[in-house]
Amino acid sequence: MTVGDLTERDLIARIQAKLPPAPPWLPVGIGDDAAVVEPERNRLEVLSVDTIVEGVHFDRAFCPPDVVGHRALAVNLSDLAAMGAAPRAALLAMALPAALEVDDFDGIVSGLATLAAEHRLHVVGGNLARSPGPLVIDVTVTGTVKRRQVLTRAGAKPGDAVYVSGAIGAARAGLALLQTTDDSRLTTDDRRLTTAYLRPSPRVRLGVLLARNRAAGACIDLSDGLSDGVHRIAEASRVGIAVDADALPIPAAARAAFASRGCDPVAEALAGGDDYELLFTVRRRRTRSAVAAAKLAGIPITRVGECTERGGVVLRRAGAETPLSLTGYSHFGAASPA
Repeated sequence: MTVGDLTERDLIARIQAKLPPAPPWLPVGIGDDAAVVEPERNRLEVLSVDTIVEGVHFDRAFCPPDVVGHRALAVNLSDLAAMGAAPRAALLAMALPAALEVDDFDGIVSGLATLAAEHRLHVVGGNLARSPGPLVIDVTVTGTVKRRQVLTRAGAKPGDAVYVSGAIGAARAGLALLQTTDDSRLTTDDRRLTTAYLRPSPRVRLGVLLARNRAAGACIDLSDGLSDGVHRIAEASRVGIAVDADALPIPAAARAAFASRGCDPVAEALAGGDDYELLFTVRRRRTRSAVAAAKLAGIPITRVGECTERGGVVLRRAGAETPLSLTGYSHFGAASPA
């Protein structure tokens, strides 16, 4: 059975069956012309939207349906994390090829609903349409944060330390394995890398704690690579940034995977997107607060550089400094220096 065999009402009912009951702050949810949400007192609304397109952002040849749904929401949650916002509501829009199997549709919704439940986020409405081309999923999320706790890219100052959460490069290495290696040949280490790509873990709790503790000056999520992230913060904050190549938290398995293809692990990790880690700056006097936030969130953080007064972004490696070019994923043309 395909989605073309069902009505829009049938498909919406299948979505509703996978969602929890509406919370008290949602007096009107799925089933009306629009959702009605009660504002959260003394907090600002943070909104973000992301679209993922089959053949551009995911390949169903190696991305199971639940993975597609998981990733569709994870990219939005990562944006909220970078702003220090706690997730609250989401709108789900899908453009569906008529030939899409209903089981695949159910799997996509299940993957998204499972991740939403983990972060206490409620799907409050959306839209379904038929697509004559690829599968397209568009998710809009809202979150809340106190006015003085909003994180942006523009809060870095010279002398701030630059930190990154978790590890970088694993998702890029994992994607390469998925594209080139038969599943039966993947080792345990390989599967850790492929999981990093397939099921990214948005650092929502860490972002909220960094904001609550006022530990971070500037913050950005690494959807398009660390090189892109440091350039964006440097541009928005009008500072320079020096990145220490030796400090980059690149997993050993990712280093080995890059090296086996004749690639420089540092260059690959800097350019690789899909990590969905947080890159943030910390004042010296706020270091303890940042470390405490990371410990409470259960996410390791690594100091990878510092903000400087002189402009430009540089890479420190083997005792030398070289300009760090802006690399990473770009939808429209090649990435260019910020």
